[in-house]
Amino acid sequence: MEPLPTPASSALAAGSPPAAHSPVTLTGIAGLLSVGAGAVHAAAAGIHAEHAQLARIFVVLAALQIGAGVWTLLGRHRWAAVLVVVINAAAVGGWLLSRLTGVSWIDGLEQREAAQFADSVCAALGVAAALAGAVGFLRAYAMRWRGRWALPAMVVAALAVPAMLSASTHVHAHSDAAHDHADGDDHADGDDHGADDHAAGDEHALGRPYDPSLPIDLSGFDGVTPEQQAAAENLVAVTLVRLPQWADYRDAEAAGFHSIGDGATGHEHFINWDWIDDDVWLDPDHPESLVYQPQPDGSRLLVSAMYMLPGSVALEDVPDIGGALMQWHVHDNLCFTTDPVAPQVATVTGSGGPCPAGTVMFAPYAMIHVWIVAHECGPFAALEGVGAGQIPADEERLCDHLHGSA
Repeated sequence: MEPLPTPASSALAAGSPPAAHSPVTLTGIAGLLSVGAGAVHAAAAGIHAEHAQLARIFVVLAALQIGAGVWTLLGRHRWAAVLVVVINAAAVGGWLLSRLTGVSWIDGLEQREAAQFADSVCAALGVAAALAGAVGFLRAYAMRWRGRWALPAMVVAALAVPAMLSASTHVHAHSDAAHDHADGDDHADGDDHGADDHAAGDEHALGRPYDPSLPIDLSGFDGVTPEQQAAAENLVAVTLVRLPQWADYRDAEAAGFHSIGDGATGHEHFINWDWIDDDVWLDPDHPESLVYQPQPDGSRLLVSAMYMLPGSVALEDVPDIGGALMQWHVHDNLCFTTDPVAPQVATVTGSGGPCPAGTVMFAPYAMIHVWIVAHECGPFAALEGVGAGQIPADEERLCDHLHGSA
């Protein structure tokens, strides 16, 4: 005579959700991990809104990972684990490709990016989900433990939640592949950069002065697409949130920043020379330079990030994430001391040099400011006077009166 089925075995056969005291299974853990990876993808989708194709991919991945994970947890079907394996393996494969070579056919991933905290955790959760799902499927009845689901759920949450928070403030470093501005209509003849075309009262003026305490609105600038506007606003927003971690210049010094000794100009730059030629761009957690304003009491007020691109990126090939809103510049007239650790500005020379004996000119790194305080020429303004740097010969100096402070 066959034994009568127990309530637990009947529920398992029917595919009912597991009770709170049901055994912990490896396929169930795979489901939890997949849900965690999907949650990180969902959090990251909004920060990539300037690239609609990439944002949609993140939304689809999030839905698939969460859906497959929940099905595995609730349905208790072995074949649900196969779906978890396939989806997460595909997601991890795409992540690896974007970190190793870039993905030319996805807008926003054309250029290789450095791994960041959020995407690394998301990938780790995906790898773990795929491995757990595969082993759980092959050894479904052997991989069970007595215990409660709370512990694995808390572990996954402890990994996913910080990654979600980081993803919601992460800057997509290489927002566009290297772009030749000479071919773009937005920059033809430098017309869109003229200050007069964008003064307050312009018939196209729809935006408002940049105020860091208010929601960011950089609309109304001629020749700027909605995607470029969204990218520029995103960069300002993330910088406002994350850059204040460097408010104390002593914290910056401890991280490897050194003053270039230009405080007498009214703004003092601290540069982390080791961070310039890496592959992390436009990241307030990893800025190449910080700008402080010396105060009457001797303190320094953090006012801006100065993001710098590697020396291999020419001024004509900077990422076009903000269109005409953002005017990059170089410094090819500054002569520095030869201090190997903390070089300082010694003198100013003509464009391209030469520098006096005992001083040296560094590569003309393309750079742009993002101000976390109001500026009369808008959130991407260059410094005035000598510190303004050099721009392409066919462009006019940009002063964004439309979004500048009064």
